[in-house]
Amino acid sequence: MKIKTVNIQCPHCGHLMHLTLDYSQGDQDYFEDCSNCCNPIHIRMQLDEANQTLSYNIDADDEQYY
Repeated sequence: MKIKTVNIQCPHCGHLMHLTLDYSQGDQDYFEDCSNCCNPIHIRMQLDEANQTLSYNIDADDEQYY
């Protein structure tokens, strides 16, 4: 199992929390609730197996794109 622990800040309330990313299944797109305000946090992970790097993006998923 490939696991990485990161510290993130909730995009809704700013609460600092620990997040465990399991990237053994490759690229993922999912939601996890903030432990402080209970709002959903949108998490996107991209795994570059050639360079063995993991990148992730955290947002509130309430941005509007035009």
